[in-house]
Amino acid sequence: VQLQASGGGLVQTGGSLRLSCAASGSIISIDSMGWYRQAPGKQREVVAGITSGGSTAYDDSVKGRFTISRDNAKNTVYLQMNSLKPEDTAVYYCNAKVVEGTLMSRRIYWGQGTQVTVSS
Repeated sequence: VQLQASGGGLVQTGGSLRLSCAASGSIISIDSMGWYRQAPGKQREVVAGITSGGSTAYDDSVKGRFTISRDNAKNTVYLQMNSLKPEDTAVYYCNAKVVEGTLMSRRIYWGQGTQVTVSS
């Protein structure tokens, strides 16, 4: 299983970006999917998560500005980021809890990260 993240870039304060993360490989289904970020010198932190049923949760720092969504048919999770701030600058990582194999085991996979830079 591989997760491919895309959509990062350089944007000015107040701008928007949309991140995508597509999972591929031997996937039976995907439970939860999420986005994390890691700024220079800081630990990786959760940004948002979404269940297979569409329930969402957000870190307080992004509530009202970011929206997580998913397309189950495409095994893809999105993160719409609006009203971006310089403190949102980080490498953003996606992850997915994948159901795989004949035993239908669950395993978490991570994407490679995509850089988001917000200039002031």
